[in-house]
Amino acid sequence: MFKRTWGLAKSSMTVIRLDRELLVLPVLNALAAIVYALLLWLIASGLGVDFTGETSSGGSGLIAIGLLGLVGMNVINTFFKGALVSGAHERFTGGDPTISSSLSGASSRLHRLVPWALMATTVGIIMSIIERQGGQLGRIARGLFDMAWGVITFLIVPVVMFDDLGPIAGLKRSGQLLRTSWGENLTAQVGFGLLTVVMAIPGIILIALGSSTGIWALMVIGVLAIMFAAVVAAALNGIFQTALYLYVTTGETPTGFGEQQLSSSFNPQG
Repeated sequence: MFKRTWGLAKSSMTVIRLDRELLVLPVLNALAAIVYALLLWLIASGLGVDFTGETSSGGSGLIAIGLLGLVGMNVINTFFKGALVSGAHERFTGGDPTISSSLSGASSRLHRLVPWALMATTVGIIMSIIERQGGQLGRIARGLFDMAWGVITFLIVPVVMFDDLGPIAGLKRSGQLLRTSWGENLTAQVGFGLLTVVMAIPGIILIALGSSTGIWALMVIGVLAIMFAAVVAAALNGIFQTALYLYVTTGETPTGFGEQQLSSSFNPQG
């Protein structure tokens, strides 16, 4: 599993070496999320929302802010994922993506990305309610659903963008593509998660050392190392999703991807 994932990661890394600016997109994503969170906090504070939730008005205010936070964060994350996918698609189809062209690509499909983000948020809220109300069975159901949902929606962003589909039609299309890519899909779901953890280990070690020795510099470097690992993992994952989408829809090796690595990584499932 890990060997195969490493092959997929190396193939995706060839694109990053050609277009290092794609690494900027996950950073912009994080910055936009932070700014949005601060903006919500300022608005809530200005309206006098009680963050302790001790009063009924504060509780309702917190619910409203929480919903705005979930929706906004999902929209932001989906938009920048779309930008990353757009940039990778441009490289695979012979172009030379920039940060501007990647953001423009996502902006041109905003009418597809936003509805999908709203649908994903709604599904997440419903499953959270089921988990809280269902006790142990609810938690089990949520875990099983999250695994299935992650697999079915693995190609959803490329699908809604490049097939120009709404969220429901896009979900059906993503599920159809799963039939011919289930092996790579599951490998990426598990393998890229493990790869992210492995890349974050040096940062975790530095934080632990800094905490035990009181050396703050080590902790700061450790946090930065983990953030860098998250940025690289997000870029690799988005690039691979785009490559897999192109491969299963066209049957052709995406331009700019490692030919030898692709031949050993992709094995269409009939």
